[in-house]
Amino acid sequence: MDEAIAIVRTNESSGAGALLVLALLTLAFAALSFFLGPANIGAGALWHGLVSGDGLAGVIAREIRVPRTGLALVVGAALGASGAALQGLFRNPLASPDVTGVTSCAGLGAVVALYFGYAAATPALLPAFAILGALASAALLYALSRAGAGVMALVLAGVAISSLAVALTALALSFASNPYAMSEMVLWMMGSLKDRTLTDLVFAAPLVLLGILLLMTASRGLDALTLGEEAARSLGIDVAGVRGRVVIGVALATGAATAAAGAVSFVGLVVPHLLRPFFGFNPSRLILPSALGGALLVTASDILVRSIDPGEQLRLGVVTALLGAPFFFWLILKLRREA
Repeated sequence: MDEAIAIVRTNESSGAGALLVLALLTLAFAALSFFLGPANIGAGALWHGLVSGDGLAGVIAREIRVPRTGLALVVGAALGASGAALQGLFRNPLASPDVTGVTSCAGLGAVVALYFGYAAATPALLPAFAILGALASAALLYALSRAGAGVMALVLAGVAISSLAVALTALALSFASNPYAMSEMVLWMMGSLKDRTLTDLVFAAPLVLLGILLLMTASRGLDALTLGEEAARSLGIDVAGVRGRVVIGVALATGAATAAAGAVSFVGLVVPHLLRPFFGFNPSRLILPSALGGALLVTASDILVRSIDPGEQLRLGVVTALLGAPFFFWLILKLRREA
């Protein structure tokens, strides 16, 4: 018994250390993202401009650098935490917001708001439509899981949902009323943090935070669900309540993130898998680290975009897809060998 307690304490200590390292890395990359840019302004002047708001440095720091760095952290945290929660809910290592079609449907919702002019009339309707799209996709997958769909069936259903959302988005592009609306829709499809404002950050951050908090409140229930529904109910877990919180939390976080940055792929798939060797397989120990890991990955990817292509014809979603797609194929092959 004493040995078991010692092992648990050792695991908790190592997990806390890994979490601290992850948090410090995220802060370091966030600082690098803030100080990186085309303007020839020193780090000291930029920091002074952030604090005081004076002069050109103040405008650049507050209106350009802070929104971009803040959204990279917020978007990454939303996708990382959502991926960890979905994998726990479906007991499916292939589940993530993009693979299950949640990201594509959130993007479709944003495109609908742009296409019909709702976003121009009321900016709050853009994240609202994105959240509704994400909620519809997550709810459909939830219903399929309740009906007993297996791992591969859920993945195929996600692919079908994503394909339908992409087709409807392409249809909206085909009938776009003006070139500006069309370029905006393409931006949501490719994913980007370019030209984001404080308004985008102010809209996205509270919704993402609320979504992640909902996921964390469901984390213990997700731990119990790894034993099966009957075992979870025997432990006094409200299974329907846990699933509902996960679906709503994922919809809030992913919808707000997609409304702010467009479709940023594979973050929710890759990050939980990379972190499991350090934090374990229980969702309760993985959701918060995945949020930090997602923030780190998206921030690093955005830095890479700006370093490779200062003109930013290269989009953030393209970079994360190029990094994540090979990992996805490797994961499928790994699961096939294990099966």
